[in-house]
Amino acid sequence: MIPSDHFVRFYNEVFKFLDARNGLEDYYLEISRHQEHHCLKHFMEKGLQGMEEYWGQIRVEENCIMSSEVVGDVRYSHMKKCPSLSKVLDNDAEPCEKYCLHCPGWVAPLMTKCGFYYIKYLRALDVPECGSVFSDNLEKISAIRQNLKRDGFKYIFDNFDQREEVEVNKQERLKV
Repeated sequence: MIPSDHFVRFYNEVFKFLDARNGLEDYYLEISRHQEHHCLKHFMEKGLQGMEEYWGQIRVEENCIMSSEVVGDVRYSHMKKCPSLSKVLDNDAEPCEKYCLHCPGWVAPLMTKCGFYYIKYLRALDVPECGSVFSDNLEKISAIRQNLKRDGFKYIFDNFDQREEVEVNKQERLKV
């Protein structure tokens, strides 16, 4: 197994290589397809609680400094110090400027397939702090997105352009 210090350096270089060849978005989609094996059924069956369980385990395994909570039909997560980007910034190579985009790159397509809306927000791409919001309630999550814009978050990513697919998949999930 590759130690995480080496893995994130490798990941960073792969991202730079693929970005220079306009292949980074396709790579993120491939990561998303692989994550379906770990998460899709769990999220479909357990919804926001399944997300809490999955990312709770990741929090422990990767030693993340983060908080999360489910309030009604919305899950909030705030990464106070991302261990992955922190290690990239601490290494002697130039960070890929799109390094932080791997999270929305794989999570948004997965959330769409699960019937959830998703927002990822950052103030900067070179600061290891970010947040995520998940919900199947478009009205609530749209209001949250507007508040994030008003609060000055420079980078906000979401799957709102996939509304029709989210809604169809939400109905399928609710049948389960």
